[in-house]
Amino acid sequence: MVNRIDDIWGPRTPHARDARWPVRVDLELADGVTESNVDRWVPSACVLCSNGCGCDIAVKDGRMVGVRGRSGDMVNHGRLGPKGLYGSWQAHRTDRLTKPRVRRGGELVETDWDTAMGEVVRRSKALLAEHGPLSHGFYTSGQLFLEEYYTLGVIGKAGLGTPHMDGNTRLCTATAAAALKETFGADGQPACHADVDLTDAMFLYGHNMAATQTVLWARVLDRLEGPDRPRLVVVDPRRTPVAERADVHLAPLPGTNQALMNGLVRAVIANDWVDHDYVAAHTLGFEDLKAVVEPYTPEHVAEICRISPVDLLRAAEIFGTTGRVLSTVLQGFYQSHQATAASCQVNNLHLLRGLIGRPGSGVLQMNGQPTAQNTRESGANGDLPGFRNWDNPDHVDELARLWNVDPLTIPHWAPPTHAMQIWRYAEQGTIRFLWISATNPAVSLPDLARIRDVLRREDLFVVVQDGFPTETTELADVVLPAALWGEKQGTFTNATRVVHLSEQAVQPPGEARSDLDIFLDYARRMDLRDRDGAPLIKWKDAEGAFDAWRECSRGRPCDYTDLSYEKLRGGGIPWGGAERLYADGHFPTAADYCEDFGHDLLTGASVTPTEYKARRPDGRAFLKAVEHTPPPEQPSEDYPLLCTTGRSVYHFHTRTKTARAPELQQAAPNPWVEVSPTDAEELGLAHGDLVRVESPRGAIEVPVRIGRCRPGVVFVPFHYGFQAANELTRTQWDPVSKQPTFKISAVRIRKV
Repeated sequence: MVNRIDDIWGPRTPHARDARWPVRVDLELADGVTESNVDRWVPSACVLCSNGCGCDIAVKDGRMVGVRGRSGDMVNHGRLGPKGLYGSWQAHRTDRLTKPRVRRGGELVETDWDTAMGEVVRRSKALLAEHGPLSHGFYTSGQLFLEEYYTLGVIGKAGLGTPHMDGNTRLCTATAAAALKETFGADGQPACHADVDLTDAMFLYGHNMAATQTVLWARVLDRLEGPDRPRLVVVDPRRTPVAERADVHLAPLPGTNQALMNGLVRAVIANDWVDHDYVAAHTLGFEDLKAVVEPYTPEHVAEICRISPVDLLRAAEIFGTTGRVLSTVLQGFYQSHQATAASCQVNNLHLLRGLIGRPGSGVLQMNGQPTAQNTRESGANGDLPGFRNWDNPDHVDELARLWNVDPLTIPHWAPPTHAMQIWRYAEQGTIRFLWISATNPAVSLPDLARIRDVLRREDLFVVVQDGFPTETTELADVVLPAALWGEKQGTFTNATRVVHLSEQAVQPPGEARSDLDIFLDYARRMDLRDRDGAPLIKWKDAEGAFDAWRECSRGRPCDYTDLSYEKLRGGGIPWGGAERLYADGHFPTAADYCEDFGHDLLTGASVTPTEYKARRPDGRAFLKAVEHTPPPEQPSEDYPLLCTTGRSVYHFHTRTKTARAPELQQAAPNPWVEVSPTDAEELGLAHGDLVRVESPRGAIEVPVRIGRCRPGVVFVPFHYGFQAANELTRTQWDPVSKQPTFKISAVRIRKV
């Protein structure tokens, strides 16, 4: 058996362009267990990145004892990454939450469900009576199931009437949704994983795929090592394993992505690598785009980004002259101050060449979490379910009829409250009831000293629902033990719209309940009713919730009505009926159909319905662009370095699961800071030296690694709750997507 800690991506199976990616089934079982003595294999998919790799859970004696990749799955063809092989099931065997807990005399003590839920409902009802629905906030995750998100969305929007709903997906994938809406009129990925097998060139923008989506990177490696090798262009300030394989590596300074993208777009236009017929028939805004990017000559961009103008032109030529191009975008673009603007420029490049919706060509505005797509579809992230437009009264009326509630109950008088604003309201005392599900904000949010202070406020009642004790559960007033993956049934949708059904393999430990059952219990105890006096939530199990969601999605861009549990038992299926979107060049931008009327990319100001309708998009995509602006925090004499945060290949998010998998924890037990050889020499640092990294907000003490960063930039992994990277980061966000700017913090380093 291959050691997948050392051999992260597994053995190669090279293949030519247009050939099917060969099957390779990856397997990991507990000691003493073999494939032949497993009691049963239960179908599911991995939930430790947004790839959503199909897998089967091995069950023996009522326990999960391993996983196996599903050979016929369209996403992974049998492969699993290290996190999926080790972290998905091993963590279940450790220190689980098995009974509810309530705070008594300053301490959390175990109790029964009636006492815990009674406390939650009593406080909820009292605050609703005294302060109304704006006193309630819900902060969820990208790791629940679709059925759970939808149930929570209906409770919040139709039952309580609060706009204060969002999730930690705001931290990692909000810009993906924003960029897709700004350009195409609605969320939903245009491309698919199979495009890797068909493309002639790949562009990875701020996407360290080798660490974040290991199975997808294995697929890329198999193309790179086969005949018809695609050219690879990578944008990243670090020389990651992805960048080491690149034909062109562009390493811009953090905070300069928009200048870089304006330069690439300008070069494509200046060299007339444009499909003018496609642009005229299917887009709006070409002349404005051309005018905005005109000043961004290679020399000007090189000065701003500190890159080679020759490399910029080489990258532009590859994009402009290659037959099939696939682009992926992730946190390096999303967690910056012009996140949506830069990501829209990636869309623009594909529209300029008409490379969208075609085999081997398209855009993947990537997700970081396994069910981030579902938060956006179902409304748990604040948006209206089914990609409906909060600013379109007809869309609100549709939901009111579906849920049988007064339209005025559904919050739509202003944009949904994004996560960073939810925390600000809690800090200011407006939100007094905060329900946190399946996430660990005491590690993942920026400026952690501030977040801990918010969670400790006397006037904030904090409910935390999780499977494990975390840094956040320790600060809660009520802790609810939740079932995890494999211990409940439900569906989830990966980054490329592929829906998987995860069956229940084992019983949850102790008194833990599924998140769905907890939400249903809350709705029942709150006695939430529709306008006829019937219970608001009319389903009682996961399949009933899925069927209710199917009806909610009918006729919308994310239409699930052709799917069912029975069909999904045969394997993953993309919603929308096809692997790719927009093959016909028609986009969901019609004013009566679109998900959003858009924004000014520089200021974040909303486009009014009247302004939007006046442009008469009628199925055409938008070419949007703005000038580059300097980042809000820059190096200074006191803080001369830029710090960027990111991921390790061995951990997922705040290590709630992966730290409990021995192989993964042993591979990366502690945080570190990575510096360039140039900066290390100037600071007199050697590999392994303990240093203090300080920003204006906080400090950490970690050992040094010397290597992958460009001069002037340092890197800290964000996963760790001790010496945490987010002690350094600031409360600042992109004006459109409201995603925090984790990638731009000014710091100084000194040896301890």
